[in-house]
Amino acid sequence: MVKLNKIYTRTGDDGTTGLGSRERRLKSDLRVASYGTVDEANACIGMARIHLAETAPAIDAMLMRIQNDLFDLGADLATPDTGEVLDYEPLRIVQSQVDRLEADIDALNAELAPLRSFVLPGGKPAAAALHLARTVSRRAERLMVELRTIEGEIVSDEAMRYINRVSDFLFVASRAVNDNGALDVLWVPGQNR
Repeated sequence: MVKLNKIYTRTGDDGTTGLGSRERRLKSDLRVASYGTVDEANACIGMARIHLAETAPAIDAMLMRIQNDLFDLGADLATPDTGEVLDYEPLRIVQSQVDRLEADIDALNAELAPLRSFVLPGGKPAAAALHLARTVSRRAERLMVELRTIEGEIVSDEAMRYINRVSDFLFVASRAVNDNGALDVLWVPGQNR
């Protein structure tokens, strides 16, 4: 279990941070940016949940699980897989987390009418907040894809699938909280020409 007694350590004052492997990297490092953006997406989900606890408890519970999984993903990204044997087993995203997320997406999507246009972020406050979380999770995914292209930087297939499904879930959830799509704001191409 994590134990945090002292919040500031002064070790990051030089612009570096410690990874789970005890390696120090610049705070601008792409790996740090990746898990930092995952954390940002998690915070956006927390803001969305403020609107959902009483009105959509089932979706709120799904989001709470996702928030916990996003911490798992952050821990996964913060501990680079170097192929070396460690004195502990690092936390990694596993396929069962992806499977559960897919089942939640399918359950919510089953109630939605098919789309005939793209959806603009809006409708209820919760839906707009979920769209914001969706865009931040997509940014995290782009950073993870970029990280994966660097020689020696491993990001697992499960981690990539998970972050991809998170944004899918957030899109479907935004429609679900918008009265199953009835309150979606649809894009009208060229409307303001």
